[in-house]
Amino acid sequence: MAAIVIDGKAIAAKLLEDVRLRVAELKKTGVLPCLAVILVGEDPGSVSYVKAKQKALTEAGMDGWDLTLHETAPEAELHTLIARLNADERVHGILVQLPLPAHINEDRIIRAIDPHKDVDCFHPLSMGKLLMGQPGFLPCTPHGVLVLLKEMKIPVSGSQVVIVGRSNIVGKPLAMLLARKEYNATVTICHTGTKDLASYTRMADILIAAAGSPGLITGDMIKPGAAVIDVGVNAIIGTHLHSHLVGDVLFDEAQETAGWITPVPGGVGPMTIAMLMHNVLHAAEGK
Repeated sequence: MAAIVIDGKAIAAKLLEDVRLRVAELKKTGVLPCLAVILVGEDPGSVSYVKAKQKALTEAGMDGWDLTLHETAPEAELHTLIARLNADERVHGILVQLPLPAHINEDRIIRAIDPHKDVDCFHPLSMGKLLMGQPGFLPCTPHGVLVLLKEMKIPVSGSQVVIVGRSNIVGKPLAMLLARKEYNATVTICHTGTKDLASYTRMADILIAAAGSPGLITGDMIKPGAAVIDVGVNAIIGTHLHSHLVGDVLFDEAQETAGWITPVPGGVGPMTIAMLMHNVLHAAEGK
């Protein structure tokens, strides 16, 4: 029996509708939630992500500031812009689209953002609060994964969760969240350097692929009936130089073994944007 395909678009749309209604109520008090998105250069992937975020802001009734710097802009110019946004009370969230050009130090830029406006949850203070279980923003993609699991009523408490990927954006924070008492999962972090990766993935009740390696997870690496959450987004160049997106999981193979599975695109991606809108709303509400 084929796996249930998790419709991330539909779940995200429901969440965004809730955000829209709450934004409308907030506007009545004179507060307009605002996200400033900074793009340095014209990387096609980054431009596409920024457009998707701006579309979501518009649909949610929020204000979106689209701020673009030339790819050769000095790092000092970006610092100056962030400092101005930090001080502007109209701005509730600041997002610097990554990756940045090679001459700009990403770590210094992330640290420059006011943690109270760090809706991406990349700042070291935000990550520290996450590790200690203190109130604060939750990183968008990990939070989106948790909401998907909840919406699909996939059992998490007591489950064996294997995360393939150790990035600061997905793997590490997601492991910290799932290990909290409220989720109560037993978490194993693997990566592209793990020996005999399949021996770990086959134990997973919930397998989360977030390594950025297309086709890394094959059907025979999945425990029958497991929930497979594919966070990977990889652009594959095909004929006539047209590209298409694939995940870290070989979908057709995995669907024959898994109990649930997310597609790429249309799975985790829409949830990431929905949770970003959720964070901007919380920042505007002062929560």
